[in-house]
Formats: sequence, structure tokens, C-alpha cells
Amino acid sequence: MSAADTHVVCTTCPHACTLAEGQLGLCHARRNVGGAVTAENYGRLTSIALDPVEKKPLAEYHPGCTVLSVGSYGCNLRCPFCQNHEISQADARDVSWRSVSPAELVALAVRCRMEDSRIIGIAHTYNEPLVGWEYVRDCSVLAREEGLSTVLVSNGCACAPVIEELAPLIDAANIDLKSFSPEIYRSCGGDLETVCATIERMAAEPTCHLEVTTLIVPGMNDTEDEMHTIAEWLAGLSPDIVLHVTRFFPHWKMADAHPTPTETVRRLAEVAHECLAHVYVGNV
Repeated sequence: MSAADTHVVCTTCPHACTLAEGQLGLCHARRNVGGAVTAENYGRLTSIALDPVEKKPLAEYHPGCTVLSVGSYGCNLRCPFCQNHEISQADARDVSWRSVSPAELVALAVRCRMEDSRIIGIAHTYNEPLVGWEYVRDCSVLAREEGLSTVLVSNGCACAPVIEELAPLIDAANIDLKSFSPEIYRSCGGDLETVCATIERMAAEPTCHLEVTTLIVPGMNDTEDEMHTIAEWLAGLSPDIVLHVTRFFPHWKMADAHPTPTETVRRLAEVAHECLAHVYVGNV
């Protein structure tokens, strides 16, 4: 069979896209090239900035410090409220990017640290880093050699072998837990079971500091029962997991929606605090 006739299955996430030669996956970041699925967005950075670590958000990982935040393009979810849809829902034709190798990125982080000792590492964020997980892996290995931390901000919707390879290389992670409803996850193009497995694996990794974010969207996941279920499940994994209960603001396909009332966010944070010691509110 010629390469032109070859279809291959991408094993990065539960979508398991079957790709013909040259075809992009649903994530807009992975392509069949010569019968192998490759991360086309590898090292293609659309965004790079110095951010406070609290902005990731990480509330209890080196507070007061700074990370070099980078992002590419692509995502394997289709959340209608996405805050970064300009890059997460884009492919290479839709955005401006520049190629930065892992060695170049780590060298930049080292130079930044020389100028400001508060800079502790590199955060993979903005779009969904796991659709180009090989770049996260390769950067993480080099970063650790330089004494730099690696931070992952992710939807967590990746298959177990990907997470298993990355978990020992990640120093801190913030994983979105959008809901505890499989139906709501399916409406966003994701899979609750997969995300829960990612959170479980990260929580079990002794060298990884884990925080979780739940964005409270009115009418979607704003009940006390659901928040109690989320917090109780997280507490069962580890009482030290940090949970961010965050206010929704209208974006993308939900631009006409109303922001979450601040009193709702605070009330749900109180519910979560019944199970978890470390609960923070965001965007209030």
C-alpha cells in the first residue's frame, strides 16, 4: 500500500482521529505525514509572555514568582465559552507563529532568569498543550537540566500513555475539570473519564504539584450538588489538591450570555471548602 493510501489513527486523545495522508486531526495540530501522525504545531509558538505564576492559576506553587508562558495553536475540545478561541480553534493558516526549538526556548528562559531571579520556569498554556505533547516533553527534559520548572495548564483530555510519559516531567499542573457530567463533557467535545484519569495520575505523581480549575458557567455546572461531587472526588484523591472556583465571562459562542453572579461563585467555593482545605475563587 502506498503512503497516499495509508490511513492512520491518532492515539493522543480519545477522539482517535483516523487520518488520510496529509489530513489534520480535529485538534488542528496533528497531521498524517507519510503514514505517521506528527505534531505539526511542534515548536510553533503563537504566544510568549512572562506571567505571574498565580495567573496560570497556581495559588500554592512558588507564589510571587514568574513563569515564561508559551502557547501554540490547536485544541481537541470545542468549549463554546473558550477564552482563547483565536488560537485554540485555529490551525497554522489562521494565526501567526514562529518556530522555537526546545533548546531555544530553554535558553530564553535561562536568560530571563539571569535578569530576574523570580523566574522559575516555563509554562505550557494558552492553547491546549497536549495536542503537541511531544514539545512539552522535549522542553521539560532540557528545562530540568537547567534547574527550571515545567508548568502544564491543560484540559487533561489525553490518553493514558501520553500522560504517563509526561507526568514525571511536570513540576506543577493546573487541569480543567469543567463538570462532573459526561453529557456536558460530550457537548464540549471532551470525555470526563479521560480527564478524571489524568487528574488521578497527576495527583499520584510525587514530584507534581496539582491544582484544578472549575469554571462556573450559569445553567451548566452551577449547582451545589455538582460542586460537592467534584470537591468530594478530588478530596478522595488527595486532601492537598487545590481547587479554583472561577467566574465565567461571556466569550466566543457564548458572547451573549451573562457572567456568573459573584455570589454564586463564592457560595460554590464554600461548598467545595467543606471537602477541600485549599479553595480559591477566581475572576471575582
